Amino acid sequence: MTTEPLSFPRRHARTQRFTLGAPRAFTVAPDASRVVFLRSGSGTDRANALWSLDLRDRTEHLAADPRTLLGGAAEDLSPEERARRERSREGGAGIVGYATDAAVELTAFSLSGRLFTAELRAGTTRELPVPGPVIDPRPSPDGRHIAYVAGGTLRVVGAEGEGDRALAEPEEPSVTYGVAEFIAAEEMNRSRGFWWAPESDRLLVARVDDTPVGQWWISDPAHPERDPVHMRYPAAGTANASVQLFVIGLDGRRTEVVWDRENYPYLARVCWSEGVSPLLLVQARHQRRQLYLAVDPDTGATRTVHADEDPIWLELFPGVPCWSPSGELVRIADEGGARVLMVGERPWTGPELHVRAVLDVADGDVLVSASAGAGAADAEIGEVHVYRVGAGGVERVSREPGVHSAVRAGDVTVLVSATPDRPGTQVRVLEGGTPTASIAGRAEDPGLTPRVTLTQGGARRIPCAVLMPSDYPDDTSRRLPVLLDPYGGPHGARVVAAHNAHLTSQWFADQGFAVVVADGRGTPGRSPAWEKAIHHDFTATLDDQIEALHDLATRYPLDLDRVAIRGWSYGGYLAALAVLRRPDVFHAGIAGAPVTDWRLYDTHYTERYLGDPAAHPETYARNSLVTDEGLSAPAEPHRPLMIVHGLADDNVVVAHALRLSSALLAAGRPHEVLPLSGVTHMTPQEQVAENLLLLQVDFLRRSLGLTGQS
Repeated sequence: MTTEPLSFPRRHARTQRFTLGAPRAFTVAPDASRVVFLRSGSGTDRANALWSLDLRDRTEHLAADPRTLLGGAAEDLSPEERARRERSREGGAGIVGYATDAAVELTAFSLSGRLFTAELRAGTTRELPVPGPVIDPRPSPDGRHIAYVAGGTLRVVGAEGEGDRALAEPEEPSVTYGVAEFIAAEEMNRSRGFWWAPESDRLLVARVDDTPVGQWWISDPAHPERDPVHMRYPAAGTANASVQLFVIGLDGRRTEVVWDRENYPYLARVCWSEGVSPLLLVQARHQRRQLYLAVDPDTGATRTVHADEDPIWLELFPGVPCWSPSGELVRIADEGGARVLMVGERPWTGPELHVRAVLDVADGDVLVSASAGAGAADAEIGEVHVYRVGAGGVERVSREPGVHSAVRAGDVTVLVSATPDRPGTQVRVLEGGTPTASIAGRAEDPGLTPRVTLTQGGARRIPCAVLMPSDYPDDTSRRLPVLLDPYGGPHGARVVAAHNAHLTSQWFADQGFAVVVADGRGTPGRSPAWEKAIHHDFTATLDDQIEALHDLATRYPLDLDRVAIRGWSYGGYLAALAVLRRPDVFHAGIAGAPVTDWRLYDTHYTERYLGDPAAHPETYARNSLVTDEGLSAPAEPHRPLMIVHGLADDNVVVAHALRLSSALLAAGRPHEVLPLSGVTHMTPQEQVAENLLLLQVDFLRRSLGLTGQS
């Protein structure tokens, strides 16, 4: 008996977009003895295990197996852990995160709210008997203690399981110690709430009081017998959580870190490295000013090391701020129209690079992630490379076209590469710049090769990807219906030089569409001016989709009488905006989890781009989909619109979709709503993810008059 091969939508869902089985979360030991990483057992296995690559004999060792540690029992996640994974868009299982001591000999991680450690040199694991559910356990640099959070309390226990005690307990139910608040985790890329001192004798600990934040409830209409889930959500224009920082010793002694919290309430970054003062980055609420502060951990006093100001907004970047070994401030800044690496007060890069992140700082050089700057002679569309920047100049570490990142310690670099001509990612270990080992991936081969052309469109040279059906003849002029498939907004570039990034778009192309992906103004990776061109005007992102579409139609067989658009999150907003504002261009749209009323989205993200809703009500009305102005497009023609939303979404709550549906109904505009019961902003459920793709194709065919076509 033979079985039918699984469809691409089912395999795409089962493999979590072909990411399962890929190694990730690398840590390099400073003595060049090992590389620690996570990897699941196969391309369909969700449970990550902890692995160690011995760099002396190039052998891999299983350091911790979640199934063995749990005795085969299913994972039991606390609401706090589920929330943390949602903020980080973590769809995996098993060991999804870990921390190490300074020597990378002891690791700590949680499973089902229980605390485990793995001693990498000895090859042993153990469970420490502590109160739970455990959140974010982290060994001290000397490996003698583990700090963790349970029930909003910061606790510490000896590495052998002795002396467990509370260091900071919440005074009220709305207070937590050692946990990042919602907007820090969701929008600032700060997932941590405590940091060890290099001497292992004390910690910097965030105290978060959610009392001022508005109370929201997420209900499950499919199960009316269940109580709604309560959450604190800081919607635009409303109060944020109150965040303080304390130095807390292992003896329980507490010293508050003092800065101007009234004018700089956002604690965006914390760095505490050996031999230098702790370093903070704090932002004004409007995000046009920020301070880099050095902390005296004995008194809690702070001094300003540097102050930044920008008339539009200041971006946050991974890996900075930090100190160089010589004690200079390392940061990324917008200078002279370029995004550059600054060491002290000197720029170490120029307009040839658009610096995205600092990966490692060593004595004499800095490892960065960067794309070609707007001033580069030959822009490398969709490519991101790793560069070593030093006093002697800039050297590119990654060679082949693609999207690259790296982790480094000492002379060892782990280079992670995704390229256009090879599925998945390749992980190579470089010692002194020479490849000496690789880490095997176990992700499945998609069995699909994107037929993609990376190009530019329109007068603005908008980065674009054009995908044609796999069997489309090169010598035909037959025009194809068009599907725009963008994200199209801040923090989300989709035109990338990587194979797997275009798999879903290629599958849609193989259903009979020419698929266009365009990264217009507002998307990252090109220039500060490009990103900030959407200030107070998200509709510019729609203008760029149209400009790219019309220019590409002069070079590719695009049927402009049959144009659809689909997207999720910001892309969902863009899709709904397209069919409502420009029905002359777009003939159908699928809006997945769209933000429809920006007053319902969170403070840090929304106010950066649109300002305070009390001060700029006209801006919010102009960018909304549910106000009279938002629905001010011509009443005819009505274009088919499918609205898809997860009812359990706590990021873009389902109220967005319901308000849009109500506004469309009141305006007499037909539309479809597809509610996803039990689904959050992610769609990790296999059957949901598979059928969602199939339903979208069915809707597009019906809406564009393609019924019956294969």
